[in-house]
Amino acid sequence: MLDARSRSDRRWSLVAALGVTQVVSWGSLYYAFAVVMGDVARDLDADPTAVVGAYCLALLISGLVVAPVGRQIDRDGARAVMTAGSVAAAALLAAFSEVTTLWALYFVWAGLGFAMGLVLYEPAFASLALVFREDLRKAITVLTLAGGLASTVFWPLTQWLSTSLGWRDAMLVLALVNLFVCVPLHALFLPERGRAAHEPRGLADDPAGRARLLADWHFRALALAFTLNMLAFSGITLHLLALLASKGISPERAAFLAALVGPMQVAGRVVELSFAHRATPSRVGRIALFAFPVSIVLLAFTGPVDGIIVVFAAIYGASNGVMTIVRSTVPAEIWGRDGYGGLTGLMATPVLIARAVGPFFASWMLVAMGGFVPMALAFAAIGLLAWASFEAAVHFNRR
Repeated sequence: MLDARSRSDRRWSLVAALGVTQVVSWGSLYYAFAVVMGDVARDLDADPTAVVGAYCLALLISGLVVAPVGRQIDRDGARAVMTAGSVAAAALLAAFSEVTTLWALYFVWAGLGFAMGLVLYEPAFASLALVFREDLRKAITVLTLAGGLASTVFWPLTQWLSTSLGWRDAMLVLALVNLFVCVPLHALFLPERGRAAHEPRGLADDPAGRARLLADWHFRALALAFTLNMLAFSGITLHLLALLASKGISPERAAFLAALVGPMQVAGRVVELSFAHRATPSRVGRIALFAFPVSIVLLAFTGPVDGIIVVFAAIYGASNGVMTIVRSTVPAEIWGRDGYGGLTGLMATPVLIARAVGPFFASWMLVAMGGFVPMALAFAAIGLLAWASFEAAVHFNRR
């Protein structure tokens, strides 16, 4: 009994440690850039679009590395991988504070994209899969509840640091937080070893297995569903303030209403945790994916009515918050948890690439469609196609 309780305590200590490091990693690597990018563009005398391009390059690279990183964690454990990622994040944030040219900015953010692939949700979930079996879904949900606080903490923190110290010293402070918070927590709490020698290998562990997965239309349909959903979400989010402004909403009210999306993501995850024992991940995915286009249609056809826009923010935010959990649990529900890191990393690659290209795609769509409302309706159609693809994948899946 004591041994079982001790093992349980160690497992949930891992979740607690990762909860702290996910807040820091997401906050400093993903969210902080939005606060300082205007100052960076002015300091480098660069076009703001070119500065944002460095950030998008980082997101693209993070998508390309998650699959091999997941397989590495399956084989050799998470401690070395995620500790090295936090060391790299600290060093590269410090380097970011020293850039003086656009080329240097791109070089540093390419490296930060690699660090993202080592420390954000996908490797963290693979770390949990090494020690959790029955409670993996619960552990992932609890971790995403903590991760959902990253923007709440780091947007105002980065703004305060940047205003008080300047953006360069602010990045140095964030580098030190990664060095003195994330590095020791990863080094002390993460599993040192991968799967045991007697445990079965996963489908994505070798080239032949990955080829079989990629040839499976269920896998392709599920990947398409997740990718289209992320493409639409990242595209709409970029233009959300402008879309609200096009309806006659003042910038201050628009910012307040858009800010509700973050808390609603966390609220969606709380609801998912509460009902996890009653609904499978695939059933939750059906609801979340269908809710997304419904929210966009609601936004497209509503006027400047705060109450309706709050309903939009609730549905839109909750859908995206739950989808983080769905993307990490449905592949294991269908193909099993053996080789979890490699399996979910392979599935995540096109999704994270879509996250990187979504803002550019949305800008093109805005010009092509001739306005915010037609663009929003086009993204709603993309969201509906994502739901249909998911339905096909999970309804006809051959377990």
